[in-house]
Amino acid sequence: MTTANQNLKPVTTKINAKGNLEIGGCDLIDLAEQYGTPLYVFDEQTIRTIAREYKQAFKAYPKVSMLYASKAFMTKAVVRILDEEGFGFDMVSGGEIYTAAAAGANMKKCLFNGNNKSYDELQMAVELGVGLISVDNFLELALLNEVAKSNNKTVDILLRVTPGIECHTHEYIQTGHLDSKFGFDLTQVDEAVELILEEYQNLNPVGLHAHIGSQIFETNIYYDEVEVLLKEAGRLKEKYSLNLTHINLGGGLGIKYTENDCPPSINEIAEKIISSIKDNAVKYNVEEPEIHIEPGRSIIGTSGVTLYTVGSSKQVPKGRKYVAVDGGMADNPRPSLYQAVYTADVVDKPVAEPVETVTIAGRFCESGDILIKDIKLPVLKEGDILCFYDTGAYGYSMASNYNRVLKPAAVLVNNSQSDIIINRESYEHLTACDVIPDRLKNKA
Repeated sequence: MTTANQNLKPVTTKINAKGNLEIGGCDLIDLAEQYGTPLYVFDEQTIRTIAREYKQAFKAYPKVSMLYASKAFMTKAVVRILDEEGFGFDMVSGGEIYTAAAAGANMKKCLFNGNNKSYDELQMAVELGVGLISVDNFLELALLNEVAKSNNKTVDILLRVTPGIECHTHEYIQTGHLDSKFGFDLTQVDEAVELILEEYQNLNPVGLHAHIGSQIFETNIYYDEVEVLLKEAGRLKEKYSLNLTHINLGGGLGIKYTENDCPPSINEIAEKIISSIKDNAVKYNVEEPEIHIEPGRSIIGTSGVTLYTVGSSKQVPKGRKYVAVDGGMADNPRPSLYQAVYTADVVDKPVAEPVETVTIAGRFCESGDILIKDIKLPVLKEGDILCFYDTGAYGYSMASNYNRVLKPAAVLVNNSQSDIIINRESYEHLTACDVIPDRLKNKA
């Protein structure tokens, strides 16, 4: 059975009576006119559908906690939706912790993760009652114990480890192989455990955490990850009588960015994970643990699209035709960073015959600001609206003000209603943090 992460488009996408693309019951031409472009559009029904598919896929295993990977895209509205769906949040900064708390998330269901957390961020996490902290290194062990002690609390922690598993994805988004900035190497775990047991009395180790990468299309790799963690849990139980009851497997399930992409379904990875737990808990003499799953991209990526307006074009003699849009690498840096590939349609001509091959270029002052190379589309003209699919993850969350261009707005659509969830920046927003020193004022 397929799941929505295997769709190229949000689940509510259709062509309406006007012949225009529609998502969440909203005509995308109307959205572009009402809110301007570039515009991020998120389909609430797709978000909820995929969240429920995750819960259903793991229903056969009673001890599961779903944590949304906030780094993919986090706003107060997204927190509200996923909190309603029973999710906690995997957070990697003070800003993400603050957003979750401000939106009313259940902080006991949340996890604070990251390889270089500051003292102030750890203090915030402890004060707000974040349920688990995934400790990444020896410095953090000392800092967190100090914070916990000063707050007269004992903090439940996971030890993040690098399991030595390398998935076939872009090198920048591989996190589980040995040569990684994340986590304790397995050869360092004993030293960490001994420090906790002998010196850090305000830390309570309850489990292990690993993350093997992002945009993963393999399934056996999840089986292997579970085995590595349960084997290590069994070893620690035998050596230190340490009963670890949780394992966090991260996220990383891929989505469909083009018709050539074939990501596995949520059901397929759930089957691999559950079968590995059943096999390896017995094999390594440990209790079947509570598992944490951290989907991010696979929930929000498919749920989001970006609308752009076509501007200038240029035909290189005996070369490419470039068509420029009003956004680019500042609102979606993934093509520049990862050579990511996208699919797009013309909003008012979604079924028109594609007759020319063009390269969609951004508006920013970089030759590498290319959003899609060599896509076949109907003839484009100035003012046409393009819809880029699967931009919900790592578009806005990685956006910048490069060239002092304003960040776009984001809207949530559902049942023919659209609502702003991020306001479009103004020039006042852009310059609000700028300061002119007194010595530079009042000079001719």
